[in-house]
Amino acid sequence: MIYPIVIYGAQTLRNKSQDITPDYPELKKLIDDMFLTMDEAAGVGLAAPQIGKNIRLFVVNCTPWADEDPSLADYRKVFINAQIYEHSEETDLFNEGCLSIPGIHEDVRRPIAIRMRYMDENFVEHDELFEGLPARVIQHEYDHLEGQVFTDHLSPLRRNLLKGKMVKMSKGQYRCAYKTK
Repeated sequence: MIYPIVIYGAQTLRNKSQDITPDYPELKKLIDDMFLTMDEAAGVGLAAPQIGKNIRLFVVNCTPWADEDPSLADYRKVFINAQIYEHSEETDLFNEGCLSIPGIHEDVRRPIAIRMRYMDENFVEHDELFEGLPARVIQHEYDHLEGQVFTDHLSPLRRNLLKGKMVKMSKGQYRCAYKTK
């Protein structure tokens, strides 16, 4: 099932998400559907709040960057109950967009590396260092679990310049090529 993507202005994008347990109803189907939804919308990440579920679950797909970095071929991962507990002091800028904020792309400064504890789709625990593009995508999706969106990382001036577009978007005035709600 392809879920509609929740658009900026919906409360679910501002709520902090809750941990889940292995007995979460139809978890495997939900994960499969999230990958299907992300792929249909040509995204590289999708968090559960973006489909209206405030649970600590997100999926990433860094394979579009495999030409630049061959280690990213087949880089598709599931993150459950993730907690970032360390990040590099070194940061960089990268132009980000979001399926929940269609048509807006901005340079966002983030740490280039993070250390995170999470569980995979089989509830196997991991404690892992992520760097480069995977770290970027993971931080973006992790923000959704914390009730944040990428525009929250912009300067107050830049956010103010985008305010009109964001207000229109929250009122349903936007265009995109995938199913939304």
